[in-house]
Amino acid sequence: MTAQITIRRPDDWHVHLRDGTMLEAIAGYTARQFARAIVMPNLTPPVVSVAAAEAYRDRILAALPQGADFTPLMTCYLTDGADPAEIERGFEQGVFAACKLYPAHATTNSAHGVTDIRKLTAVLETMQRIGMPLLIHGEVTDRDIDIFDREAVFIERILTPLVRDFPALKIVLEHITTAESAEFVADSGPQIGATITPQHLIINRNAIFDGGIRPHAYCLPVAKRERHRLAVRKAAVSGSPKFFLGTDSAPHGVDRKESACGCAGIFNAPFALESYAQVFEEEGVLDRLEGFASEHGPNFYGLPLNEGTVTLQREETIVPDVVGQGDIRVVPFHAGETLRWRFVD
Repeated sequence: MTAQITIRRPDDWHVHLRDGTMLEAIAGYTARQFARAIVMPNLTPPVVSVAAAEAYRDRILAALPQGADFTPLMTCYLTDGADPAEIERGFEQGVFAACKLYPAHATTNSAHGVTDIRKLTAVLETMQRIGMPLLIHGEVTDRDIDIFDREAVFIERILTPLVRDFPALKIVLEHITTAESAEFVADSGPQIGATITPQHLIINRNAIFDGGIRPHAYCLPVAKRERHRLAVRKAAVSGSPKFFLGTDSAPHGVDRKESACGCAGIFNAPFALESYAQVFEEEGVLDRLEGFASEHGPNFYGLPLNEGTVTLQREETIVPDVVGQGDIRVVPFHAGETLRWRFVD
C-alpha cells in the first residue's frame, strides 16, 4: 500500500475566488495546493474588460497569504455585446487566459450571460483565429427542460453545432456531470477538453436529498444519476489528456447556503487534492493522478508544466464541519468526514 505520493505541482483549471471579504478568507486554500488557477469572472459586476481583469487580479494577489507562490489566470465574462477587439487585446497582453460562456441565468451571477450564441459569432471567429480557449458552462436554461437533462440538451442543441461551425476553436466543457458529456469530449478532436470536479466524482443526486434537503451538496450543474457519476469517474481516471482537474470550488457563507436560496456551489478547495487522490486510489490508478492534476491542463492551454512538487501522505484527515469565522463561515466538501490522505505543506 502506497504511503506517500509526490507529484508535479498541480493547477486548478476552474475556481471561484469571489471578491471582498470572501476572497480574503478563501484565496489561501487554493494557493496552498495549486500553482495556478483559472479564475471565474462572474463577479458583480462581471469581469468584461481588460482593466477589470487587471484590477481583480491585483485584489487576488493582495488577498494571498504572505509568501504564497500562486498565479491567477484571468478570464473574460462573455455577454451578448462582447467586444472582439477588447478580448483579443487582453489575450495578446497576457491578461485574459480564456473567455467564459455562461448561458444567461444558468448559475450564480450569470444574469449578464449570453442569451443566444449566434450573437457571439464575431467573438468566436476572433478566438478561433488567435487560439484563445472558450470555457463553457454547458447547460441550457429553458424552463421546460428538466434540470437533470440540461447538460445533455446543451450538447445536442448548442455544442455540437458550435464545434461544427468553429472546428479549430479550443473549447473546455466545464465541470462535466453526464455520460453524454464524457462521451462527447472523448470522441471529439484534440481541441475539445473538459474539467472535472471532485464532487461529481464522489456524489450522485441522492446526496442532495439524503434525509432532507442538503444545500451543501447542491451545485450547478447538479449531481446526476449514479450511471453518470460512474461515467465521469471513468473519464477522469482514464489517463486521457482531454480530461483535467477543475475543482469549481464555489464558496457561499453558511447563511446563504442554509436559506430559502440555498445558493449553488460546493467549497472543496481546502481538501481538493486529498479528495481527488482518494478517487484515483479507489480506482487503482493512483499513478495517473499526476497527469490529470498537473499535466493535461497545461498541455491543453499551451502553458509550461510547473517545476515544483507537492506531496500527499497516507494519513487520516478529519474535515472540519465549518471553516472560517465570524461573518465568513463556509461548510467545506466532506464536512465531518475522514479522508485517507493529507496534503503535506
